[in-house]
Amino acid sequence: MLDLLIVITYFTAIMLVALKGRAVANATVESYFLSNRNLRWPSIALSTIATNINGYQFLGMMGSAYLYGLAQASLEINAVQGILMAAFIFVPMYLKDGIITITQFIKNRLGERVGFIYTIANILLFSTITLGAALFWGAYAADLVFAEYLSVIHEDRIIRISILVIGLGVFSAIYTYLGGLGAVVKTDIIQFGILLTGGIVITLVTIYHFGGWQQLYIKTPEMMHLHLPADHEKLPWIHIFGLFLLNINYWCANQTVMQRSIAAKSLREAQIGLMVGGVMKYVMAVIIIVPGIALYGILQESGTPLSEPDLAFPYIVKTYLPIGAKGIILCALFASLMSTVDSTFNSLATLWSIDIYKTYINKEASDSQVIAAGRKTILVTLFTGIIMGLILLYVKFENPEDAFTHTLNELRYYINCGIVVLICSAAFLVAPNHRVALIAFLVTIPLHLMIIHFFPEMNYFVRAGWVIVIAFMILYASSYKEGWTKWKNLIRYDDREVWQVGLGLAGSLVLLHVVFH
Repeated sequence: MLDLLIVITYFTAIMLVALKGRAVANATVESYFLSNRNLRWPSIALSTIATNINGYQFLGMMGSAYLYGLAQASLEINAVQGILMAAFIFVPMYLKDGIITITQFIKNRLGERVGFIYTIANILLFSTITLGAALFWGAYAADLVFAEYLSVIHEDRIIRISILVIGLGVFSAIYTYLGGLGAVVKTDIIQFGILLTGGIVITLVTIYHFGGWQQLYIKTPEMMHLHLPADHEKLPWIHIFGLFLLNINYWCANQTVMQRSIAAKSLREAQIGLMVGGVMKYVMAVIIIVPGIALYGILQESGTPLSEPDLAFPYIVKTYLPIGAKGIILCALFASLMSTVDSTFNSLATLWSIDIYKTYINKEASDSQVIAAGRKTILVTLFTGIIMGLILLYVKFENPEDAFTHTLNELRYYINCGIVVLICSAAFLVAPNHRVALIAFLVTIPLHLMIIHFFPEMNYFVRAGWVIVIAFMILYASSYKEGWTKWKNLIRYDDREVWQVGLGLAGSLVLLHVVFH
């Protein structure tokens, strides 16, 4: 009963905060989509990382850590590379141009046709895999851990998870529809606090039952390496090069993530917010990865390994947590889902209403018409997201033994590689050829298929890296006479102390790779 009361309180608090911050009748485009460009660094940091954290981190990544150890943390800590590039290269460009969507930045540098394709690719990706994965992971994780509580919804597991996917999607859509970015940021701050609290509880409890932090090196030294052999199936150390390029997509060119920084009150606020978010990624790496390693050590001693890696998180909750703490963890799972879903809804509404509706359908649209178009987008993509969530549910049940987080990554990268090529050419080349830019974007998918055919054993991170490099070189070959943008013109900051903090954050990442190699 206590756990149920905690969950009810959480949903009530989220809806009340969202309703309090809902958009007024005469809201402008900037107030609805960018919160009047008035976000301060705490809101940027907390909302950005809350958006980034999803159920798949707690379930999929913790399960992957149970299999592969500390190497799984690479996906978390190396996000700092992309965050620093966003803070000191891309966000200054976005704020200087005064854009609302990253498509506008692409269009300014690569032409209208490329900008249109860029928008369509992002809308397709966000409305299917991004939304579907968030809804699936949140509902699936909640049911794995709390089936005894949730059985009141339906006795059949698949139907129960499907109802959760639909219900949580509808709930998130309602407050995003009403409040825009302002409501999303306010609810994300609450959700991040719950996520962090739940993660710390899981970590401390697991470490306690393992016998203390020092046992990680005493009992599981083989799991405490950040770099695995180059021929490792999922996480070879060479994956960090492909991951570096893919981080440019997520942290520098992703409307869902960048929308808070574009809405910053100033460049300084955006840069501080992103770097604080980078430090939080280190914290998230600890509370997501360490419990998986500790559980591996515990079960190795007892001789009772898990049948599925994704059962690591549910096992910890069911075995070690008391009543009350379980309610907090369930709220954390719901928060991880909703903070991603609401941000994705808001970004989809922004992309469609600004880049498609206002640009091609109704060029004379008033602010209220643009906002109405964005709200309709939320309703339509709610449907597509739910459908994809149900599809992913089916795929997962057909392949229960897989570390599913890697399967979803592979699906995303078919589109993400092309996005990296476009954003890099727009930022780093002086005068990229517009027609060849479109060709380079489109060629990434057949390149993926060719490499899979000729090198089927190649790790998917490494494959993505090669796809990006080859496609970018095709574009560069048509623009090499004009050359690269000078580095001194790329890196921008208004405050030297902010720049020094950025250097310190970069140094900390290098140090982590050296210490935990």
